[in-house]
Amino acid sequence: MKSVLSILCLCAFAATSLAETSTPAKIVDVDKIWDKAPHNAFTDLIRFKDQWYCVFREGEGHVSKIGSLRILRSADGKNWESAALVTSDTADLRDAKISIAPDGKLCLAGAGALHPPADAKHQSYIWYSENGEDWSDAIAIGDPNFWIWRIVWHEGNAYGVGYSTVQPHAARFYKSEDGKSFQQVGDEFDVAGYMNETGLIFLEDGTAMCLLRRDKNHRTAMLGTAKAPYTDWNWKDLGAYVGGPQLIHLEDGRFIVGGRKTDGGAKTVIWELDPEAGKLHELAELPSGGDTSYPGLVEHDGKLYVSYYSSHEGKTSIYFAELELPEASVIAQTAQK
Repeated sequence: MKSVLSILCLCAFAATSLAETSTPAKIVDVDKIWDKAPHNAFTDLIRFKDQWYCVFREGEGHVSKIGSLRILRSADGKNWESAALVTSDTADLRDAKISIAPDGKLCLAGAGALHPPADAKHQSYIWYSENGEDWSDAIAIGDPNFWIWRIVWHEGNAYGVGYSTVQPHAARFYKSEDGKSFQQVGDEFDVAGYMNETGLIFLEDGTAMCLLRRDKNHRTAMLGTAKAPYTDWNWKDLGAYVGGPQLIHLEDGRFIVGGRKTDGGAKTVIWELDPEAGKLHELAELPSGGDTSYPGLVEHDGKLYVSYYSSHEGKTSIYFAELELPEASVIAQTAQK
């Protein structure tokens, strides 16, 4: 992992059109790994104790009264089994995200679209497990009607960005010291438009980097950075739409983004991010279409692994892809031209 200064210096000369100069990644393999529910969607991916874990929502449709969070497990990425199903009698559970807490437990995060009558429209939750099979009861986190879309751990603390699901539109940064009680940090983000889903990482020097989806009148993603205590954010417009975003930092210093692009029809896409120029290089378009996106990204043994969902084969299903990225950063290649 490199400091933000060295990474930004590496990217400083990449001003050429990224779409024209990208070096594509090689899609090694793509497998459908689950399609048992009427609608299977909104994934995340992690490695835990030398096994793959893929989490996602099962429901009757993209939005439905009943929604549960399925946890799949695989030793080899080929043969998958159901490890658990997290359910609720009072809410449609949505957008499963998974992480590893400092105490070594798995942390599953999601939000519940509460069944009326209820005091709120949405409530964020987390669950914990030592083995991926047995999960704690749901723990309500954050403020009602603020959807904390992803939990990220840094120096023993849990962080996430919550966005308002009711008017007025807003997004705020949350922190928890115990992984259960979350408080807002600083003011709400000073960004125009309907802010919602996020990718969030922390760099070696403690800098937080947030990839923020926007919709409605402002449909370009924003990239925010902040140093501790994370109350002062600087934002750049990436000039492109990214739905269901995820952001990871590779061991070699590159930033990789996954999400949905909509130009020419919905597709799940992998990009390399140039944080200094505020640009995205498209590296790969995964087999996808229709109802698609919400990828989970993991770097493992020098390759990129991606979970995502798509309806390009008819039924909305879960896919697992293996990619070989270009050996060198396409940003550095662009700078040399």
